[in-house]
Amino acid sequence: MSWFPGTMSSKSKVAPSVEFDHSCSDSVEYLTLNFEPFETVHRWRRLPPCDEFVGARRSKHTVVAYKDAIYVFGGDNGKNMLNDLLRFDVKDCSWCRAFTTGTPPAPRYHHSAVVYGSSMFVFGGYTGDIYSNSNLKNKNDLFEYKFATGQWTEWKVEGRLPVARSAHGATVYSDKLWIFAGYDGNARLSDMWTISLQDREQACWEEIEQSGEIPPSCCNFPVAVCRDKMFVFSGQSGAKITNNLFQFEFKEKVWTRIPTEHLLRGSPPPPQRRYGHTMVAFERHLYVFGGAADNTLPNELHCYDVDSQTWEVIQPSPDSEMPSGRLFHAAAVISDAMYIFGGTVDNNVRSGEMYRFQFSCYPKCTLHEDYGKLWENRQFCDLEFILGEKEERVKGHIAIVTARSRWLRKKITQARERLRQKVKQESVEEEAVAAGVQKEVSGGSVKHSSTQPLLEVTIRDAEAQPFRVLMQFLYTDKIKYPRKGHVQEVLLIMDVYKLALSFQLARLEQLCVQYIEASVDLQNVLIVCENANKLQLDQLKEHCLNFVVKESHFNQVIMTKEFEHLSTPLIVEIVRRKQQPPPRLYSDQPVDIGTSLVQDMKAYLEGAGLEFCDITLLLDGHPRPAHKAILAARSSYFEAMFRSFMPEDGQVNISIGEMVPSKQAFESMLRYIYYGDVNMPPEDSLYLFAAPYYYGFSNNRLQAYCKQNLEMNVTVENVLQILEAADKTQALDMKKHCLHIIVHQFIKVSKLPNLRSLSQLLLLDIIESLANHISDKQCAEMGSDI
Repeated sequence: MSWFPGTMSSKSKVAPSVEFDHSCSDSVEYLTLNFEPFETVHRWRRLPPCDEFVGARRSKHTVVAYKDAIYVFGGDNGKNMLNDLLRFDVKDCSWCRAFTTGTPPAPRYHHSAVVYGSSMFVFGGYTGDIYSNSNLKNKNDLFEYKFATGQWTEWKVEGRLPVARSAHGATVYSDKLWIFAGYDGNARLSDMWTISLQDREQACWEEIEQSGEIPPSCCNFPVAVCRDKMFVFSGQSGAKITNNLFQFEFKEKVWTRIPTEHLLRGSPPPPQRRYGHTMVAFERHLYVFGGAADNTLPNELHCYDVDSQTWEVIQPSPDSEMPSGRLFHAAAVISDAMYIFGGTVDNNVRSGEMYRFQFSCYPKCTLHEDYGKLWENRQFCDLEFILGEKEERVKGHIAIVTARSRWLRKKITQARERLRQKVKQESVEEEAVAAGVQKEVSGGSVKHSSTQPLLEVTIRDAEAQPFRVLMQFLYTDKIKYPRKGHVQEVLLIMDVYKLALSFQLARLEQLCVQYIEASVDLQNVLIVCENANKLQLDQLKEHCLNFVVKESHFNQVIMTKEFEHLSTPLIVEIVRRKQQPPPRLYSDQPVDIGTSLVQDMKAYLEGAGLEFCDITLLLDGHPRPAHKAILAARSSYFEAMFRSFMPEDGQVNISIGEMVPSKQAFESMLRYIYYGDVNMPPEDSLYLFAAPYYYGFSNNRLQAYCKQNLEMNVTVENVLQILEAADKTQALDMKKHCLHIIVHQFIKVSKLPNLRSLSQLLLLDIIESLANHISDKQCAEMGSDI
């Protein structure tokens, strides 16, 4: 590998941004820390509210983003419906009425608005006079507003039309407007319609035939498009209201309910069920804000990661100006920020406030994916399990398995000891006949050459298929959720659960239980119950029995053919339970959810994996034991080295290009490699800024955090350490920035003990900067004092 990060060239502004060309590895030489103004991530800012002379406070309106402006249309002010169009310039933070010509849509609320090309399209909504309660009706008209000319035009569409509606969802995808669900004045809807926006003359509405797990009929919900899918979260759906998240595949026209069963106890749960909220997409995330949640108006910002299928509540920055809870507000995204306007706040008051939220733009953590690829590719395997009566073989990596499972670690340790004794015996025999090749055994670990056979570990009580699922969990913290109606997949997870109990993997136990219990339905409950009885999985059997004897389930279950073929003892149990349900037992004992991949790899790096180290990293001559499989999984540099030209002595010199990082920075890099940690002192960030390129990490996540760390954390207290790191890494703009701080805060800096330990050249740089800072007048005044 020949990637050598060079100097970081000098530019004189205020916060790092990254400039590089992905297509050429040589471009690493031109990495630049470009200091410019920056906005604190996760910061809420209150912007100038809409002046009453420009437009009324409102709710149930729409907002769209076009170029550097937010456009607000319609809504109600508490007394009247509105049809004015307001414009907020995000650069100038100024409000005005947008220029319009032609006939606008009638005053309305709970309509939809989307942007396509250089136009805004408004569909449907509720119109009439809310003050006198007259002429109130839903609409199914479609209007276009051209941003360039201000022209309003109604599209007159021939043929079938969607039923008139309000409080529906709308989005644009593949040059088409998509309309979903809403309220028609009598009932909530669940239909979907689409119309091409490319040619007004040829446009016609088409009803979409949906399939899959279609969301319940609902209204007052948001939709957002991310990764070529449309997402719908919660909304008003009567007795069926849930906090489920659904996704719609545009190409296949299939809905899927996104499961939450993989969220273990202690993990952030999905937001409460709600309506009148907003949801926007930014990169791989969906952001949900506000709405009415069971008679409350929460103001937390919830974030859903589409890749990891996990929720979290975003912690706002300390200097945030938080919006209060509200519903029927509207939101849009411009660049890397979300803008929220209006809504109904406490006591049914309409708001005219505008808020800005700064997204974080960090690349995702690829830790689980990287280890998952190691499992799938089976590269650098040093371990082979021999399973069950059929003696099927499954390969793996000692480092990952021993980090995750104490039970399997014990098995591997015993197998290594047997191998060590065998090798020792063979060495004695070979020495006795003065022939053969010496095999090295040292320090409690077996040295693996490229031709050495895999370490074999026999487990008689495990079959290959469930064991492979268990191994996938060890590498990724995930297992595949059973598909609806696929009872064999549920039975497989039960076998995995049995193994998890045997191997004492508490986290996998909880995952299996949640998956199985969520998958039990009227069609499979008896099959699952019989299998749980056979495998002696009492907790799952109990769940199934309670499911069967529920009032709404019992008659349907006992009329099935499966019930006729059920074993007699189970039928007896079901009948007795129906006649006399056992008392419910409540336990205050906390549930053990086990340790995560991140926690296990952290402990492994900090010492738990020392006896299984199989490579030595040399930093400036100082050894640091490590694990080949982990390094190869996370770094294409190490992966190529170990595949092509593994050093015979098992030692690798560490540098970042021609620069040797500090010991502290090197440990920060190992923490990132082993368990994805990005917390480090600012001076480490300078050393590691180029590491993602040199070591070939999956993305620039580490660099993005280094950048933010440098932006936020250069202080008087650490400026000397960062100056040293900047000098060593030749980050000339950061060095200049540090010298600027030192000169302007010299009285404080002069009292720091680290000043005396700086090199002579750095002290001369400080003196030179001080001399340049002192004006001619000050020099004259100092001269007169001599």
